[in-house]
Amino acid sequence: MTDQTDVKDTHALCGEDNDNCRPGCGACCIAPSISSPIPGMPQGKPAGVRCEQLDQDNLCRLFGDSRRPDVCYQFTFERTLCGTNRQQALENLAWLEGQTLSTLQR
Repeated sequence: MTDQTDVKDTHALCGEDNDNCRPGCGACCIAPSISSPIPGMPQGKPAGVRCEQLDQDNLCRLFGDSRRPDVCYQFTFERTLCGTNRQQALENLAWLEGQTLSTLQR
């Protein structure tokens, strides 16, 4: 367990083609709310707030660490959700967060 994510390992897991996540995007660590405790964020994080575990290169410091929340581990790249670039991913995830909130408030 280290404090720094190994970028080579992240590229190997996520892939470098357009069918897999884009290392350095970080949209899934910013746009959605996360209700699970996260190291440094014991109450989770609200939507639109950058996770404290997201480093300056938009890579998860908890990648491969057992402290990484299950919800983060289970999230997978999906073209229709993540779009073709980081901005689309942020917008789509923010929209989905809003839809989820609307459904919960009904």
